[in-house]
Amino acid sequence: MFAVRALTAAALLAGFFAALLLLDRGSFAVLVGAVVAYAAREWAVLAGVNDWEALAYAAGCALLYAAVAGWLWPVAVAATPVLAILVAALLFWGVVVPFWLMRGISRAPRTSLVLAGVAVLLPAAVAMIALPPMPLLAVLGLVWTADAAAYLAGRALGRHRLAPAVSPGKTWEGAAGGLLASLGYAVILAISMPSVGAYVRGVLWIPYIAGAAVLCASGILGDLFESAVKRRAGVKDSGALLPGHGGVLDRIDSATAVLPVGALLFSWFGAA
Repeated sequence: MFAVRALTAAALLAGFFAALLLLDRGSFAVLVGAVVAYAAREWAVLAGVNDWEALAYAAGCALLYAAVAGWLWPVAVAATPVLAILVAALLFWGVVVPFWLMRGISRAPRTSLVLAGVAVLLPAAVAMIALPPMPLLAVLGLVWTADAAAYLAGRALGRHRLAPAVSPGKTWEGAAGGLLASLGYAVILAISMPSVGAYVRGVLWIPYIAGAAVLCASGILGDLFESAVKRRAGVKDSGALLPGHGGVLDRIDSATAVLPVGALLFSWFGAA
């Protein structure tokens, strides 16, 4: 299973790098819109709507994304409407999602989950097209590093469950592995990437490292939130499109939470 998972991840990474580096911004934004639509359909199915309603929801989310992108084009992190969307996402992931997870979403109304899907997908998509290529890669690199490290550490050392009521497979050891890998990644990034390292000097290392920890925690929240929604729906994966990973949501669950927070951090550091 790990070999299949690794091969799929490698193919996805190759496709993503090709799209990011070879496509113009408009074409890349269209590709992001396609991902939003497919992920929205998966989310709607998990929320409990029928196939036709799921397709309508996917089309609605794609149109909303297109409307926002068209209104703000060219999308920039420093633009006031973009910052407002990102701050709203920060509040959603920092306040609403933890409260919802602690309370439990097994009996959450379908309408609430449908609306939550917009809060999950739209800000992440806006962050993707607002961030320049290198900052975007830096944020996603942390997501991929943390996910891989958490998966490997959990398999090798996992003993204590992180959130047994939500995702029995997640462990504190895996989370710790993801955190350590995130911090190491952040240090290497600041040393090797001038556009980041130029803003990290002296005492600024403290908020920088803290920011990396926050991003790692955000990724865990994104993962747990999607796991809770899948558990409510009684399924293991959001779909079967990606061998070894499941559906599109299974691949981007951490990124949906990390991208808006990461875009805000880059903006505050003045690096985007």
